[in-house]
Amino acid sequence: MPTNTEMHQLHKPAVSVIIPTLNAGKTLLELLVRLQRQTLAPHEIIVIDSSSEDGTPQLAAEQGATVLHVERTEFDHGGTRNRAAERATGDVLVFMTQDALPADDTLLERLVEPLLGSERISSSYARQLPYPDANPIERMARAHNYPAEPSVKSKADLPRLGIRTFFCSNVCAAVKRDVFERMGRFESPVIFNEDLFMAADCILAGYEVAYAADAAVYHSHNYSAVQQLRRFFDNGVSMRRNERVQPYSAIGGAGSSLVKLQLAALAREKQWRWIPKLIAESAAKLIGFKLGYHYRKLPAALCRKLSMHKLIWDKLEREQRGTGAGLPG
Repeated sequence: MPTNTEMHQLHKPAVSVIIPTLNAGKTLLELLVRLQRQTLAPHEIIVIDSSSEDGTPQLAAEQGATVLHVERTEFDHGGTRNRAAERATGDVLVFMTQDALPADDTLLERLVEPLLGSERISSSYARQLPYPDANPIERMARAHNYPAEPSVKSKADLPRLGIRTFFCSNVCAAVKRDVFERMGRFESPVIFNEDLFMAADCILAGYEVAYAADAAVYHSHNYSAVQQLRRFFDNGVSMRRNERVQPYSAIGGAGSSLVKLQLAALAREKQWRWIPKLIAESAAKLIGFKLGYHYRKLPAALCRKLSMHKLIWDKLEREQRGTGAGLPG
């Protein structure tokens, strides 16, 4: 009789890792090296590059990755990933970002493991650990959003968690290829939250989404208040454009609960100098989201100025014209 370990080895899936890039720099080399030494070796690594000017495509090719190209004006978070997925041949698609690094050599194995144990689990996402340079606010946010305990979310969690049921970050996430196709792939064009919308489609269709807490990547940002405003403006735009998730957004109060926890922790640790920054960032997030949610009432030029992803607006506007939904004035 084979041991559990031997059985696990026999059922290792073919994993296609997909990474969109733009001027990724040296971090991409470290990411590719860490992926290549995983205990579950990638079946293939596909880099889809948005016209980088720093040698990113050449570096990826030298490391054995399949390199695809997309014009920056044609990039969008859903469509670009879909294009790469069309070329993938693996049973499982693992989507990553260029600024995330595997915390150890078991990332892919542990990320994929929940998918192997249940037909109902459609996808899984990894824990995000802050980089050493992350400020206290960012560290607390990562700890809150990515705790040490694993979990599985389903439609039954909607009354309790609301829209948080759909949370699934493709900074590092895996999805079964057949389910990805069945759900119609990522929404496109989309300015933000393509991962959340895919998870929502899966959960509302009766699937489950796993949080694989023992699969970890390093990933964090020390955004300024202005950057947070722009990021949450895009968040608001994406939510306004996707009415199917709106009924669940009023449940749970995730944003306010996080701010309260951060304030309490900063006060407890006597890190007083970070409190004004937390207040400013929280206000910027709220203002950005509200403006984004009502983007159709704003001038088109202002929308572009407020957005973190300015070039996507050409695609959004072409899509809006095609549907006759109207554009910002």
